[in-house]
Amino acid sequence: MKQLFCTLLLLGGVTTAATAPPGQQHIFTADIDHFWTAFDSVRTTQDRARQLAFMQRLYVDKGTEGLAAFMKARDYSTEQWVDLINKYPKYWASIRPNTLAVKTKTVAIEKSIRQFKKLYPELREAKLYFTIGGLRSGGTTKDNLVLIGTEIATGNAQTDVSEFPDKWLATVFQQQPQSLDNLVALNVHEYVHTQQHSSDDEILLSQALCEGACDFVAELVTGKPLQGSYVSYGSAHEATLREAFKQDMFSKVCGPWLYNGTNASTVADLGYFVGYRINKAYYTKAKDKRQALKKIVELNYADSAAVETFLQQSGYYPEGWNKPELAAALEAKKPILVNTTPFENGAEAVEASAKELVLHFSQAMSGRGMSFSPGPRGKENFPLKEAGHFSPDGKTLTMPLALQPNREYEFVVTNQSFASKDGYPLRQNYTIRFKTR
Repeated sequence: MKQLFCTLLLLGGVTTAATAPPGQQHIFTADIDHFWTAFDSVRTTQDRARQLAFMQRLYVDKGTEGLAAFMKARDYSTEQWVDLINKYPKYWASIRPNTLAVKTKTVAIEKSIRQFKKLYPELREAKLYFTIGGLRSGGTTKDNLVLIGTEIATGNAQTDVSEFPDKWLATVFQQQPQSLDNLVALNVHEYVHTQQHSSDDEILLSQALCEGACDFVAELVTGKPLQGSYVSYGSAHEATLREAFKQDMFSKVCGPWLYNGTNASTVADLGYFVGYRINKAYYTKAKDKRQALKKIVELNYADSAAVETFLQQSGYYPEGWNKPELAAALEAKKPILVNTTPFENGAEAVEASAKELVLHFSQAMSGRGMSFSPGPRGKENFPLKEAGHFSPDGKTLTMPLALQPNREYEFVVTNQSFASKDGYPLRQNYTIRFKTR
């Protein structure tokens, strides 16, 4: 499961593991109560040393193995929590009741896991830990642990986000329901992740099928239709999405389809919907439903041949596909670096007084990221000293220079850090070289 922001909407309230029947799902939510105890103590003083001591003693030291794993996975610290508490008081006041209001759902979660076991007897047990994270992740999985950042997972349109400098959380919360009616299904979604083959394969098709499998299994287990903004939008525009996804499905370009809550042109995470529909088509078409579910849960996403066979057997694209043609069409969507001004790449007599270099792109760029690295000659030949800025239309990037006479300079424009407004990365890395007089 990818994490630049795969929004996980799992919630929790109180520790219920002691009441779970032997061999059943265990849900641990004591970290939530510990956090608010620490929170209240932190708010009693302005002394930072005492604030840090409260957070360490009352939250971190009392934390579950899930909190420890989450801290390691997301590099959380007592300093970060204290800073966030002091910085966003309105947010914490609004999210607090949400994190505590889910206590009545734990029994239903346990029931859903038993139903999952009934449909899929091979189900391996996992532990669910509901914590308060550092406002960077709704959750993740680690081996047989599901780690939830409840402070994000329980946000909704009513949560006060006025203190945040950007719209990321506002966008996430706007898409999440105000009620907890979908809690059980979303919990099953994350549980499925603990059963899947882990893979570093970044191919869009594999990632979409992986996430879509979780959504489909959640719908199957709960017996309730899948909900969410990408579901309603996807259902209304499936024909268009189906063809657009086909064009990108064998690429490593996931930006337009997955984990794009901050920059979606329409609705975020539409790759979830397409993956869900492919998995559902596979299951519907299969005669042996139990075996079909087993295949859905156990599909090896690192095996490209197995993934393509699964797609073919689903019948979602009965017309088939031509991979070379799709690859060529995808390449054409990627922006290129057209030229540089006021001097060209490779110039031999650049004035040392030049203060800037402008990069011209073939398409409007997103402007959300940029990265440059030194060339083979090393850092001493790196001419960029400050961050640049994009033009309003996103087609040019102006970079400040710091040059000396009679020097050779070079740097590399790294393709994966630049993306068009549509989410496609630069076609390649570009090395910029020039000499001063």
